[in-house]
Amino acid sequence: MAFAQLADRAVLRVLAKSVGVTLALFGVLGAGLYFALAGLAARVGVDAGWAGVLAVLLVPVAIWLLFRIVAVAVLQFFADAVVAAVEARHYPALAQTARPLPFRRELANAAKGLLRTLGYNLVALPLAGLLAFTAIGPAVLLFTINAGLLGRELTEMAWLRHCRGAEHANPSSRAERFLLGAAIAALMLVPVAGLLGPVVGAAAGTHLVLRRMAA
Repeated sequence: MAFAQLADRAVLRVLAKSVGVTLALFGVLGAGLYFALAGLAARVGVDAGWAGVLAVLLVPVAIWLLFRIVAVAVLQFFADAVVAAVEARHYPALAQTARPLPFRRELANAAKGLLRTLGYNLVALPLAGLLAFTAIGPAVLLFTINAGLLGRELTEMAWLRHCRGAEHANPSSRAERFLLGAAIAALMLVPVAGLLGPVVGAAAGTHLVLRRMAA
């Protein structure tokens, strides 16, 4: 149902805007990294050409590590349109009682989600280091943590429009949120297709919440 929603014009507009802003941010990151490396190379007397080589090598790594965090933070600014499209098409009764989020609230949600993700991942890094001898342990640990965080963020995008102040009473279960987060986190690891992940996740999270409310 979430993938089918990609045919809606409102969702396509959100997809175009969120992908465009996300790629633009990484473009700025790449340019900033290049100029920083070029400045460092000039100070230590190294050929500036190495700055470009290092930037080309490091930017893809940065994209791979930060894509989920940045893409979901960007989506927070456009998520209301995705949620509203799902409500209008599948849950018209609930759509009438929804309260769209003001921009200030969307900004606060994006900042809160970003800080939460960074905080949990920083706390998990020492444990991931201890698991390094298992080879796969750090990846499993970080994937598990981020799946839980992602599932929470993707369902809260819809719940906050209906919660009437009960923000912590998200009706979707923890298991549902984790499975949603794991599925979308896995999708976002796939080149190109991963760009669809945040928008598909927002639509799927809306279904999880509103199906519970409509039951």
